[in-house]
Amino acid sequence: MKFVTLVSMIAALGGLLFGFDTAVVSGAIGFMQDRFDLNEVAVGWAVSSLIIGCIVGAGFSGVLSDRFGRKKVLIVAAALFVIGSIGSAIPDTFSMYIIARMIGGLGIGITSTLCPLYNAEIAPAKYRGRLVALNQFATVTGIFLVYFVNSGIAGYGDDAWDIANAWRWMFGVGVIPGVIFFVLLFLVPESPRWLIKQGKSEQALNILLRIHGEADAKQEVLDIKASFAEEKGSRFKDIFRPGVRLALIVGVVLAVLQQVTGINAVMYYAPEIFKSMGSGTDSSLVQTILIGLVNFLFTILAIWLIDKVGRKVLLLVGSSVMTICLAVIGIAFHTGHTTGSLVLIFILIYVAAFAVSLGPVVWVVLSEIFPNRVRGKATAIASMALWIADYVVSQSFPPMLDSAGPAITFWIFGAMSLVTFLFTMRVVPETKGKSLEEIEASWNGK
Repeated sequence: MKFVTLVSMIAALGGLLFGFDTAVVSGAIGFMQDRFDLNEVAVGWAVSSLIIGCIVGAGFSGVLSDRFGRKKVLIVAAALFVIGSIGSAIPDTFSMYIIARMIGGLGIGITSTLCPLYNAEIAPAKYRGRLVALNQFATVTGIFLVYFVNSGIAGYGDDAWDIANAWRWMFGVGVIPGVIFFVLLFLVPESPRWLIKQGKSEQALNILLRIHGEADAKQEVLDIKASFAEEKGSRFKDIFRPGVRLALIVGVVLAVLQQVTGINAVMYYAPEIFKSMGSGTDSSLVQTILIGLVNFLFTILAIWLIDKVGRKVLLLVGSSVMTICLAVIGIAFHTGHTTGSLVLIFILIYVAAFAVSLGPVVWVVLSEIFPNRVRGKATAIASMALWIADYVVSQSFPPMLDSAGPAITFWIFGAMSLVTFLFTMRVVPETKGKSLEEIEASWNGK
């Protein structure tokens, strides 16, 4: 476990980049709005331009990682992230900023897909849930850290300095975790399942011996070979054959539901939400840090629970609590009771419920439900669907707040949380404690 945990922690650093880069804009967007004189649509574009790159990166991650290996593609992703961070910090025009954010988004889209997939392919079944969930833990750690970074940078100078320089430093700090991730990736092995797929069973066995011991490692090699031997035909068409098709539907729907329940709207725009409730800039940033702390702590709880109670139970409990919280927040805005602590309390409960359920569990499920032969491509499709949904939510959230109002907006998110509960109850299988090959066989009714 020491070896596999260390390797999983390094791979999960991709989640740190994911969390950092998606949340850093929450502190920068207000200053950028003044610097570039942005309207509401442009504000949404400033936030969601990253996600265009994420969609493209996620879409190509499966094909590229199937051809060149998980490790090599992750190294390229880390380099793209560093380039994007530098480019986002130095632009003189809004268009240059958008291009840089898209380049960084390519790296984020790749890491968000391949980091949990890599950890799932290298982890023992008994501990796979928590090792894959390390990626989400790293993501929320990145979000949590960036709130402190943003708050510290924003408090360094006066308003004029913030508008001219603070947002540049916020983006530029991302170079540090990007370089660390890039360097450490050279120390991890390739995915053993990818190696077997390439006919490199001996190399895969050497890695599995360090994870399982001799007897279990040899048996796992045989099981993986058998799963590849059973799958015939076109690799792309395999994604849509019976059994796999149902897994793809489950993965894509869960990925979309994770986003349309509103979490990234809250994370991206938290300071602006609290400002609309009457909080000043400093107060709203402090409240946003509190959101990051809750997200961080309850993700730790999810890592502890996911291999004990299972994926499905966490999804059901979390989505039901999220539904209630979003309904109450909508009522508070509808009745005008937003000046006290009520909205903040229920936003924190909502974030806690997400952090213990949809946040980590969806990525775990996406990394483990697809068969070996099509896992890269199928995971990429589901991840791309997730980023498309994220784009739609982040781009439409400011105009929705402006036109429909916050009450209707949060009620819509609440309705989506209810759909998540019903879909999970009826369709999503439990995968706790099963090997990837056992999960694959279950879709075929074996």
